[in-house]
Amino acid sequence: MPEFGASSKVKLMTCHPDLVRLFNEVVNAYDCQVIDGARTEADQEDKVKRGFSKTLDSKHVVSQEHPLSRAADVAPYPVVWPLKLDAYPTPAELNQYVHTIGRFYDFHGFVLATANLLGIKIRWGGDWDMDKDFMDQTFDDLDHFELAE
Repeated sequence: MPEFGASSKVKLMTCHPDLVRLFNEVVNAYDCQVIDGARTEADQEDKVKRGFSKTLDSKHVVSQEHPLSRAADVAPYPVVWPLKLDAYPTPAELNQYVHTIGRFYDFHGFVLATANLLGIKIRWGGDWDMDKDFMDQTFDDLDHFELAE
């Protein structure tokens, strides 16, 4: 049975108890790694500058009002990020891209199903408006999961 490594455990403990409960359940059946939990405002500003986030108003950012992160970046393990494709990728590059992206969509489905079973409402960074239309996204954050309000 998979389990979180030490780094993932530390990052997950910076998150809201519902996210801790969710991902501790997920990792029992689907090997995954916690990439990020709580962030400072400075961390978030850096993520925006580097193009990893689009907003300073992130649920990762902790404050007095929210001392625990209401978001977690969690990816299927081993973590393999999709390559950026050239305008004319080779068939091998395109095949690798499709399979790499597919892992994130598969993982999202498992996380969403587990959250539903646990009664935890979440939003995924590959479907921000939660309408199950993945083509209407302007920013894909495929390892991002946050508590939905």
